[in-house]
Order: sequence, then structure tokens, then C-alpha cells
Amino acid sequence: MGIAMIKPALMAVSGVCWSVTYISLIRNGFRERTCGMPLFALGLNICWEALYTFDGFVSNPSDIQTWINAIWACLDIAIIVAWVRYGRALLPAPARRHFAAFTTLALITCAMAQLAFYLRFDNTVEASQYSAFAQNAVMSVLFLTHLWNRGDGRGQTMTMAIAKCLGTLAPTILGGLIESLNVYILLMGAICLIFDLLYIGQLHALQRQTTDDLARLAQQGTR
Repeated sequence: MGIAMIKPALMAVSGVCWSVTYISLIRNGFRERTCGMPLFALGLNICWEALYTFDGFVSNPSDIQTWINAIWACLDIAIIVAWVRYGRALLPAPARRHFAAFTTLALITCAMAQLAFYLRFDNTVEASQYSAFAQNAVMSVLFLTHLWNRGDGRGQTMTMAIAKCLGTLAPTILGGLIESLNVYILLMGAICLIFDLLYIGQLHALQRQTTDDLARLAQQGTR
């Protein structure tokens, strides 16, 4: 299989896997009345997608990545709605008292971070790549610490966790090895992979423990 075939295949894997991640977060978030994505991960995501969707439609509306970004942005809007409805309980007490202000500040902060990358690079492709891998590394850490802090996996599933991992691994291979040897992308991708695998393992252990606890309670109830 030549590079000409590998590139669209890896782009498709990334697009599908991240879409599955978002849809799973939306579905389980509203069903379980929570938000499975940490606030700053959500902010970085939607700001990146909105920025590069706008830039893509202005500069290259026929590019498939522009349309993928637009789909992701629409899905993230639904996750924002879940955050607004259920996110207050996920914050520390001081932030809960100023939920709207803190959420707004978080989104503004994330937008400024994305603009910093966008304005620093003359090449939009490089800006999108470097900012995407930086935010994905942050997101991978946040998902793991979010899981630990909550102590439960509500709003999150193994399907989502695995899809998220593959959705980042595919562009790491594409941008770090196939298109060119890019050490930045490889290192950031390695950070994502390490924390994504830790997250998958921790989520699996937590869900198994929850299942065992429920089975134990059911047995006690039948005695």
C-alpha cells in the first residue's frame, strides 16, 4: 500500500474514531446526567475545531479535513450543552459558586491558547498540527486525572476510551513518520499514547470493580 493510500486511510481512522469518541460522550453524558469530558479538554477541543473549520472554509473548503473539523465542532457543541447542564457538580466548591464565570473564563483561556499557535505559525497546517498534538497531550492527562478525581466512570465507556486512543495514534503515525520524520509529533504522540493506555486500564479496572460490587449487592439481596 503506497503513501497515497495510507494517508487517507489514517485520516479516516482519526475522523471516525474521534467522532465515535464524541458521540459516546454525548450519548452517555445525557443518559447518565453528567459530562464525561473535562472542562479544559472540552474548551481546547471546541476552540481548535471552530478556528480551523473557519480557516478551512475560507482558504480550502474542498479539503476533507475541513469538513471533519466541522463535524467535530458540531458534536462538541452537544458536549458543551451537557457541561452546562451537568458540569457544575464536577467542579471544586469555589468554582461551583461561580460556575458560569469559571466556564466562560476556561473557554476564553482555551481560545487564547489556540490563537497563540495560529498566529505564531505562518503555515496554517503546521499551526493546526502543533496545537492539536499539544492539546491532545493535555487532554490525555486530563482524562486520567478526571477519572481519578471522580472515582467513577460515569459518562465514559471503553469504546470511547479506545476510540480516543486510536484517533490520536493514527495522525501521530501519519504526521510523525509517513509525511515526514517529525520528532515533535512523535514525542507528543507518545505522551498521548502512554496516558491513553493508562486511562484505558484504569477505566477498565474501575468498571470491573463497579460490576463486582453490584453483583455482590445483588447476592446479598437474595439471601
